Amino acid sequence: MAAETPVESLQDQATCPVCLEFFRDPVTLQCGHNFCQACISQCWEGSDTGASCPQCRETVQHRNLRPNRQLANVLDIAKRLSLQAAKGAAGERVGGEHQEPLKLFCEEDQTPIGVVCDRSRAHRAHTVVAIEEAAQEYKEKIQAHLTSLREQREKLLLLKIQTQTERQKIVSEFQQLRQFLEEQERLLLAQLEKLEKEIPKIQNDNASKLSEEISCLSNLISEMEGKGQEPTNDFLSSHREGRDRGSALGSRPVPARPGLLGCVRNGPSLPQVTVTLDPDTAHPKLVLSEDQKSVSQGDTRQDLPDNPERFDTVQCVLGCEGFTSGRHCWEVEVEGEERWAVGAARESVRRKGWIHLYTEGEIAAVGQWWQGKFEALTSTGIRLPLRWVPRKLRVCLDCERGQVTFFDSGDETLIFALPLTCSPGERIHPWLRVEARTRLRLCP
Repeated sequence: MAAETPVESLQDQATCPVCLEFFRDPVTLQCGHNFCQACISQCWEGSDTGASCPQCRETVQHRNLRPNRQLANVLDIAKRLSLQAAKGAAGERVGGEHQEPLKLFCEEDQTPIGVVCDRSRAHRAHTVVAIEEAAQEYKEKIQAHLTSLREQREKLLLLKIQTQTERQKIVSEFQQLRQFLEEQERLLLAQLEKLEKEIPKIQNDNASKLSEEISCLSNLISEMEGKGQEPTNDFLSSHREGRDRGSALGSRPVPARPGLLGCVRNGPSLPQVTVTLDPDTAHPKLVLSEDQKSVSQGDTRQDLPDNPERFDTVQCVLGCEGFTSGRHCWEVEVEGEERWAVGAARESVRRKGWIHLYTEGEIAAVGQWWQGKFEALTSTGIRLPLRWVPRKLRVCLDCERGQVTFFDSGDETLIFALPLTCSPGERIHPWLRVEARTRLRLCP
């Protein structure tokens, strides 16, 4: 054990044996021992008679407490020497009540203390460790907390960037949607205005054709009535000629039901073509039969490759066959109540995202879709309701005239005719759309 330095010896002599701290108001007893005035008074508290010295146990009188001024002066010198010695120690912090190096750390009070303070009553029962050890422990805690705060800051910065990106994306999408709706509004209003101008012309044309038919029939009736008044021989000789003329006039086509936009030349009499469905174009939720002749909606979305030909939003499918010229027919049978459409589409029809059936003349179709109504979807964007729902339709395509005509296969009644034009050389394919519990089947 290293020998005490003179300063340390002086500090021991200036320490009260009761409180183990520097003397405060030192007094001397008859036996010659020194104590703090407060400490010796506390030791003798409650004793009315003589008391003993706490150090040598010699009996002394209360009134014999003499202030020790010389010891008080020595105490001041000891404090100054302790402070000077502490300042001379490199890297050591000096402070506390005793102005000594703070080499220890009290964990209960969370404060640095010196050796003398460690021996005092204030810290005697406390947990005390070396100040370097306490500093290292708290540095590790601070470093761990700092790492956690940095991670939280990085997460918040990333969240801020993601929020800003998502906000910009939403704003951009809404701007595009607003622009699209405005363009659609202008397009539909222009088409409606064009249709309003065309309706009187169509009505006039139909009225002229009807008047012509009535006039021809009236002339034939008058001629027949006149023939009936002729002599027998003349009547029989002209009978065959009148019959042929009447048959020719009576065979001229007349629309069977209202709502026709155009007429088709011998549409129902065209031979049917064999049509199969193209699985590469089918929406992932559509289920095709093994022979690729029927389609219905499945329960889940299938995991299919997202090739450019496939519809990814609207549940559509195209026929494998495509036509660029000539006249062609195919039949579709409907099994279900509603949410289906049948027709033809240009090969350039939009496959990705939402598509409207009546925009840009890409599709010509009829179907039972909106609120259970059977309607024709015109290229002008107007839904024209029809008065009956066929369960089996014949679709006739005339590439030269750019027209798709629909017939009821049951009685070959004309339903509707819609325009569908495309660029030279572009193919037109059969087109089907189905949802809910409906099934569409291509008839052989």
